[in-house]
Amino acid sequence: MAVVIRPAAPTLRRMQPAAIDPRPSAAPGAAQVHHLRQILLWPLRLVALRRGDEVQRRPWELLGADRPASPWRRAMDEYSGAPGDFHERHYHEFVTFLPYVQQFLYGEGRGRGGDASPSSMHVFRRDDVRAVRLQPRLDSAAMALEVVHVDLYFFEDVDIVLLNVELAADGLALPQAQDVLYRFGRGYPSGWDDTGRPLHTMAAVDWLDAEGRVLASSDAQARETYLAFVGEHRAPRIAAHWEFMLRPLVPDHSELEGVLRYRQIEYYRMPLMAYLAVDDPRALTRSDFIRLGLVTGAGDAELPFGEQHLADFEQRHCYDRFWSDGGAAPRTRYMCNGHALVVVGDARAEFYRCRERGVLAQFRHQHFMLFLIAHVQKAALLMFSDRLVDALKRLDINDPESVKQFKRAIRGGYATFLRFTHRYWFHEVSEQAQARALFQMCTSQLGLDPLYAEVKERMHDMNSYLDADSLRRQANTVVRLTVVTIFGLVGTVTTGFLGMNLLAMAERPLVERALAFGVLFVAIAWLTMYTIAKSKRLSDFLDVLSEETLPWRTRLGALLRVWYHPRAK
Repeated sequence: MAVVIRPAAPTLRRMQPAAIDPRPSAAPGAAQVHHLRQILLWPLRLVALRRGDEVQRRPWELLGADRPASPWRRAMDEYSGAPGDFHERHYHEFVTFLPYVQQFLYGEGRGRGGDASPSSMHVFRRDDVRAVRLQPRLDSAAMALEVVHVDLYFFEDVDIVLLNVELAADGLALPQAQDVLYRFGRGYPSGWDDTGRPLHTMAAVDWLDAEGRVLASSDAQARETYLAFVGEHRAPRIAAHWEFMLRPLVPDHSELEGVLRYRQIEYYRMPLMAYLAVDDPRALTRSDFIRLGLVTGAGDAELPFGEQHLADFEQRHCYDRFWSDGGAAPRTRYMCNGHALVVVGDARAEFYRCRERGVLAQFRHQHFMLFLIAHVQKAALLMFSDRLVDALKRLDINDPESVKQFKRAIRGGYATFLRFTHRYWFHEVSEQAQARALFQMCTSQLGLDPLYAEVKERMHDMNSYLDADSLRRQANTVVRLTVVTIFGLVGTVTTGFLGMNLLAMAERPLVERALAFGVLFVAIAWLTMYTIAKSKRLSDFLDVLSEETLPWRTRLGALLRVWYHPRAK
């Protein structure tokens, strides 16, 4: 049984970022982000356990207390902890969702006459990484951000894992915040410029412990290493700092030994959530909002894309129910493009500083769960699609064992897909207007409904093919047995007529009877096998023989074709 622990409260003081190169923003008086909160959520596919394991344990069981070298420990939720650990913000999170979503996220507690039902979600946390030092470009200064927590999310019946990293910083300039959002959450560099500098990603990343010691660093400058890896494995190489964060999970194409292996399942840019508290959100330009909402990085006052492309930005990507001076959360704009959910609000409003009911509390609880559900659904659907491809790649129709494994894989995948549909797939998660609208924006931007329909159709087609193949095989077996029965009936009726025996062997010596039995057994067995081998042609002959309109010459020709079948020229 895995040890359940509660991570210790962070002792690291919030680290104020150093000033970076101001060139990303041409405006000297750039807006200040009084508080930035970034949450990365990276879905990965679990592909296999270590070869040789006799017992196929569930993935999260391999990260328990029986592996002391692992930095991950099961995180105790607020519902299972001490009564003082459950706060009002947790209550607000719980009541936001509909009952069937509550069962998925939180399980059910012990009721009258019933047993407790655990959640379908298993969370593990590591608390050795307490800060991260980021350098956006080689010629810029570094900045340090607090690592609030690092979690791994596992799910019943779905072979995926989600890495969750939450960062926090105070006193950033808006271009700095835009650079962090744009450059940090990337699994590996997208490329390099002519001088070897990595593109669109941080030039340097260092994970730090509570004492400020470096635990792991990025290797974005090692261009030749990335090129050689892709050339050899036909798969991307995960950056060194992200590979460290996921250990003891290891990449599927890595030479490292690991009990759990993972594979990239989505784009190399990690889905993210961001919360920015600024002095006056209305002072931000349309270009600022577009760069934040679409996570395009820092830039000047010009639009990052063409005006025609961005003409419907507010309609498609903005939720402006609270974009006014009144209401529960004044001057708050929510932006969603599927890949990212960004919240910009007024740092001066008292509501933002409320730990239990403020916008930040909602962002870290209700909105995080909405974002999590949507990306769990997408990752699971992509996983099912990958499973079908893997099963087809391993299929060899000339190998009976390969065919059996293929059938087992498809049947098992179809059963798991049905469990996924009833446990994790839902269109409505809440009746609260804001939560419902944000979830619908996220799922529509991700294209989950078309993706679900496509995967469901593929699974159904594959399962229908197996059913049709099974019926075909059964029909062929029935035909062969029918042919053998018909031709065996001739000899049975002939030798059994009036109960007579052609050879009176009852009074013969035992040796003769045994010898006769053996000879007769071999002859009948050979005749039966020969009849089965010719059953297809014999079946065709019976079909021709039963057709009354055909002449006897044609029927005789069909009989001769049982033994003589000329090849088509």
